[in-house]
Amino acid sequence: MFLANVAICVLAGFVGFTVISKVPNTLHTPLMSGTNAIHGIVLLGGLVLASGASGAGGSGGADLGALDQLLLGVAIAFGVINVVGGFCVTDRMLGMFKGNTAKGGPAKGDAARGNTANGNTANGDTAKAREEKEGAGRG
Repeated sequence: MFLANVAICVLAGFVGFTVISKVPNTLHTPLMSGTNAIHGIVLLGGLVLASGASGAGGSGGADLGALDQLLLGVAIAFGVINVVGGFCVTDRMLGMFKGNTAKGGPAKGDAARGNTANGNTANGDTAKAREEKEGAGRG
């Protein structure tokens, strides 16, 4: 039975590596965000197991030895790090899609439309200078 479990684990590792290596870069971070959310559910299960809660009977929890409790504590600690880190990375990724208006710069679409915070267009002309150039060309 042990050998079968090891074989399944190795095969799952190969399949996981193959699938993840074929994911395009644009989808990698959203998929990792979803994976971290799922890991939060796993973390909740570890906390329930650590608390000794049982099913509907409520007659007592699982009898864990010292090594089991130690491994469970380490797994919960790593799970917390993974979930928090995953949400920080997701927040940073979503921040890339926002404009840098908080820093005083133009919003994402403003420079493309020729509007910036200081009134300059993309080529450095102010709106007034642009109007003067257009008026000079007409007359």
